[in-house]
Amino acid sequence: MPLDINRPIALVGLMGVGKTTIGRRLAKRLSLPFYDSDDEIETASGRTVASYFHKHGEAAFRDGERRVVERLLGDDPIILGTGGGAFIHPETRKLLLEKSLTIWLKGDFDTLFERVSRNNKRPLLQVDDPKATFRKLMDERYPIYANAHLTVNIAKGPHSRTVKRVARAIEIYLAEERGETPKKHRRRHPSTRRRSHNGQKKQAKNGSPKASKSNLQPQENLAQKSLAKDSA
Repeated sequence: MPLDINRPIALVGLMGVGKTTIGRRLAKRLSLPFYDSDDEIETASGRTVASYFHKHGEAAFRDGERRVVERLLGDDPIILGTGGGAFIHPETRKLLLEKSLTIWLKGDFDTLFERVSRNNKRPLLQVDDPKATFRKLMDERYPIYANAHLTVNIAKGPHSRTVKRVARAIEIYLAEERGETPKKHRRRHPSTRRRSHNGQKKQAKNGSPKASKSNLQPQENLAQKSLAKDSA
């Protein structure tokens, strides 16, 4: 049954996690248009992201990125793949949290660094010690990514496995938002988590975790606990 999606869905996370690849496949699965914020920036500016960074600096790039994200987040449902730093910028993060359902695609250090090492066009990794820089980025950014409405651990193996996890997480989130109890066959995968109203897992009367109703307003300085180890 098609999902009744009523807002944009934005994928956030560190470079190399697969936001574009997973986003395209998720869009196809949900019959929604897909946009990549980096591609849109390159189209609007006539420059590559690396060239934009080099010529104008990161501050100017983030400001342009915010304007692009604001333009894309209209009333129509879309899948949006964002750049790794988009959710880190306070104003862009506020836009994403208010106007979309944000999903943090979370990966471990070794997996992501191996992926980004294949691409020498990452502006923030054009340094003498890219591994140390990447570790620093992860340490700084993960507590901020944890403010996303949903967190999904990327699966080991084909991207299709992560796409299925994300689609299921969206389905359950929307069902709970409508006050419905998800059916047993739709229960949340152990590698997904949603942020509740106060940033904590809400407990039902019997002590089991129960998600609260949707809250799409930005909540700063929320820190989620680490997800359970990927069961894949």
